[in-house]
Amino acid sequence: MLSYFLKNGGHFVISINANCIDSTVPAEAFFAQEVKKLQAEQFKPSEQVTLEPFERDHACVVGGYRMPKKQKVVPES
Repeated sequence: MLSYFLKNGGHFVISINANCIDSTVPAEAFFAQEVKKLQAEQFKPSEQVTLEPFERDHACVVGGYRMPKKQKVVPES
């Protein structure tokens, strides 16, 4: 659903509150599960930060969507 709002090569910032979705699962396991869902939708998370001690069971994920592959630079002879 998030892909409707992003163009190829676009960047995203997502805040995740583990307790709002499922309070029975440990927060770190829930964050890993959500990152796997993002990767399945062609999102490429580059960084994940928990917001402790400011907010309990919250994390922020930053990354790109359908990032273009970097082309190798061939040195000239």
